[in-house]
Amino acid sequence: MNHKLPGTFQALEKFVDDWALATQNERQRRRAACTPDELLKFYNAMLPRLEKALSYLNGLKLGSLPDPARRLLYLTLSFAEVAMFAECYEGKPQVPNSFEETRFVAVGGDRVG
Repeated sequence: MNHKLPGTFQALEKFVDDWALATQNERQRRRAACTPDELLKFYNAMLPRLEKALSYLNGLKLGSLPDPARRLLYLTLSFAEVAMFAECYEGKPQVPNSFEETRFVAVGGDRVG
């Protein structure tokens, strides 16, 4: 069977299509468009596996990641994108009472990685 993620992380495969995104802009758009329930499900699935995922990725060379490891890296980057919203805003995908975030443009936000 062809797995989307390395063996010990296969329980996260259901999140790959929605959250294993290559650029900051893609991750930000996904986070902003999701529901609090979607955000919290992803966050709660990733949190207990994050340390192990980072340890696994630290053992690999960034420039030559196999596809399953690259997808795992993208999941960890999406986790970083949603963590504050899960921890501080009850999973709401926008900061309450703040500027519209589309006003802020990430320089290099379309860069892969």
